[in-house]
Amino acid sequence: MVFRKEHEVRNVLRAQLLEALAKELPAGTIRLSSKVVAIEESGFFKLVHLVDGTILKTKVLIGCDGINSMVAKYMGFKSPAFSGQSGVRGYARFSENHGFEPRMCQLFNNGFRSGFRPIDDKTAYWFFTWTPPSSKEKESNENLEKTKSFVLSKLVEYDFPEDLRRAVENTELECLFVTPLRYRHPWELVWKSASQGNLCLAGDALHPMTPQLGQGACSSLEDAVVLARCLAKALRSTEVKDDEDMYKQIEICLNKYAKERKWRSIDLITSSYLVGYIQKSNGLVMTFLRDKILAGFLYWLPSRKADFDCGKLT
Repeated sequence: MVFRKEHEVRNVLRAQLLEALAKELPAGTIRLSSKVVAIEESGFFKLVHLVDGTILKTKVLIGCDGINSMVAKYMGFKSPAFSGQSGVRGYARFSENHGFEPRMCQLFNNGFRSGFRPIDDKTAYWFFTWTPPSSKEKESNENLEKTKSFVLSKLVEYDFPEDLRRAVENTELECLFVTPLRYRHPWELVWKSASQGNLCLAGDALHPMTPQLGQGACSSLEDAVVLARCLAKALRSTEVKDDEDMYKQIEICLNKYAKERKWRSIDLITSSYLVGYIQKSNGLVMTFLRDKILAGFLYWLPSRKADFDCGKLT
């Protein structure tokens, strides 16, 4: 789906993206299954305690540990709030060419929102969001087979496109991911900084958002570019004489990063939530406004928010 001549949308499997990024790092850089259980101060350093008893001493601690971030909790941020919706996403693998057109299809009906897009000739990505009864939220997250059947039943009931149903039907349970959709209250980022001393947040730890704009992972990559650009100035500084100088340089650079990402994060969180609220509403007035007046706006907004330049790495 082309938004402008110089912009287009592409789907990338997260596992492939992570693998490509990991290959660029020196061997041994990544420690898997290393859950953080505690963080403590040690002079100008932070001590990170892992579940296996390992203690890491860090000059700078970047909390990009997801929506349930231990670093965000340590910095005093509240747990992300439940948006009132749950979502399931998956990718279908076909044995032969699926024949889907190379475009993004997005639909909503009676409070349900869904969409799909081919990744290549034999793989397609799809998603589905709904408002669950609170008593059944946990059950739907734990039983993937029931969730898949539920999605297919709603696609049939509300006459969603056959291609979307084919994609869901061809999705193995291991390729399904079900989550309650959570977000950080944007006003929390108004009053609190994403950095504290030699600590900072990035990605879902900083700006968890609902998926309506498709900007969660994209904004995390923006964070990485801005953070690397800012932090490099401290780590490459020739004016650093001791640990205290290094701490002060890092603090200045992380503060610059936090200021640069603040309003972009607030904008995306707020816009995503508002779009989701409009799309899930099924009252007569809101349905009329959404389908007859706001349809063009709801199509235009995601492309507008994606059209963002975070600058060069260097």
